[in-house]
Amino acid sequence: MSRRFFPDNMPPPMADATTLPWWQAAAEHRLVVQECTACGHTRLPPSPICPECRSDAADWREVTGHGEVYTYTLVHRPIAAGQELPYAIVVIALEGAGGVRIISNLVDVEPAELAIGLPVELVWEDMSEDLAIPRFRPRHESGSGAGTRAKTETGAGPKGRARGPERGGGEERKREQERNGRRHLCRGR
Repeated sequence: MSRRFFPDNMPPPMADATTLPWWQAAAEHRLVVQECTACGHTRLPPSPICPECRSDAADWREVTGHGEVYTYTLVHRPIAAGQELPYAIVVIALEGAGGVRIISNLVDVEPAELAIGLPVELVWEDMSEDLAIPRFRPRHESGSGAGTRAKTETGAGPKGRARGPERGGGEERKREQERNGRRHLCRGR
């Protein structure tokens, strides 16, 4: 990344014995997920025990950093002085990571371009010599129409919420959520 996403006065993340190998890989611009050597389950954030089989045997597996936006929110209030608004907090479903998702920020994108399912790629924000933070930006598919992405005309609903095909509506939205194993937990939907 060419510019800093967070202001310089942001406190650095804390590392412990379990997360230190992850932060060390990040400093080398490698995105890794923890993988249980007993059952093969992948996980992020790192943890001392596998949530699937309860084994404490784990290793690290590097992933490409490609994925898609699973969900997102736009933040309109700063958490630190000098922060540009709005900014996007995203949950990225990582490709080839066994279902692992990572929470991060989406950069180099206009709020109107945000959509669930948006293909993304990893970029690193170097905070210091030994600290790099993973961020994501839109990934433009190669081939015909490189650098572009098909868009569906939408609009803004109440309070700026997206409406249209990528958000879905009514019964169609419920069917899509059931197919994807997702459920809207608000307002009993």
